Amino acid sequence: MSHIDKATVAKIARLSRIKIEDDKLEPLAGELNNILGWVEQLEEVNTDNVLPMASVVDVKLRWRTDEVTDGGKRDSVLKNSPNHEYGFFAVPKVIE
Repeated sequence: MSHIDKATVAKIARLSRIKIEDDKLEPLAGELNNILGWVEQLEEVNTDNVLPMASVVDVKLRWRTDEVTDGGKRDSVLKNSPNHEYGFFAVPKVIE
């Protein structure tokens, strides 16, 4: 079993740029050791016959036709623009 001590927690905090007070290092080391213990318990589970999955529920996604459209909202989008010309946003010239 892995064991994290106060010095390791302080090093992790420094590398993470997280300020942790000295009196909080020992309790945090205990919490991290508990987490690592749970991870080690997971390593004991036999997953040889388990297929990789994206969800625990067997769900099939509904398919739709893949059609390219303009969205039909050009005028309502351009209405929010401070300046537009010929159906496009008009922006000031940036490069001379």
